[in-house]
Amino acid sequence: MLDKLDAAFHFQQEALALRNQRQEILSANIANADTPGYQARDIDFAAQLKQVMAEGRVTGNGMKLRLASDRHIPAQSQNRLEMDLLYRVPYQTAMDGNTVDMDVERSHFADNSLKYQAELTMTNSQLKSMMSVLQSQG
Repeated sequence: MLDKLDAAFHFQQEALALRNQRQEILSANIANADTPGYQARDIDFAAQLKQVMAEGRVTGNGMKLRLASDRHIPAQSQNRLEMDLLYRVPYQTAMDGNTVDMDVERSHFADNSLKYQAELTMTNSQLKSMMSVLQSQG
């Protein structure tokens, strides 16, 4: 039964983690708006989520891999912030080579924030529904 609950929340967990990482990327773009030569970056959220779900990864620090034998090869964690980062094509490059367009970055930042909040609200609603069912049967 627990594996079904885990599978049910796997998608939401991954989506929230990716939204959080995208927010960090967009924040870095905004913070470097005046840095000469800085290239604005982003991720393709849908493609990254599809890749993460296909690989079956689960984010978080809850479980650690333990080696059962000294002959086993240790797993290495991947930092998704460095995976598949795309450079944003600017509408107009600044004279110093900076490609950050603050209007675009603010728009993406606000959009990503709203989607994060919506996904969090949906996840909380599902958890409350499960808790209600469990308490009513207790």
